[in-house]
Amino acid sequence: MREGERPTGLKRLWLATLNSRRGLVNCYRSEAAFRQEAWAALVLLPIGLLVGEDAVERVLLVGSVLLVLIVELLNTAVEVVVDRIGLERHMLSGFAKDLGSAAVLIVLLLVVVTWGLLLFG
Repeated sequence: MREGERPTGLKRLWLATLNSRRGLVNCYRSEAAFRQEAWAALVLLPIGLLVGEDAVERVLLVGSVLLVLIVELLNTAVEVVVDRIGLERHMLSGFAKDLGSAAVLIVLLLVVVTWGLLLFG
């Protein structure tokens, strides 16, 4: 590969996988909420696979839990970028962080509704 060229094919896929792994590890180490959600997912994912009566139910149960992790990663990314820009208090910085937090709350409500309806509805 020449200097300045970006990797392609399997090498790009491998490097992207390493970046993703690093992101997950760093988020787990630095964010208590992500650690809690990861441990909850470790419990809920197998339960979702076992109690779902068909593929659609299993996808809804498992997918809603995975969505929590996805939204928490994105929320953490927003917080990190805002903090990188500056640590002084600013209305827009707080607004961005609050929006990320609200997204996590909504997806947690989605989990409760999904699991509640499928298991008890």
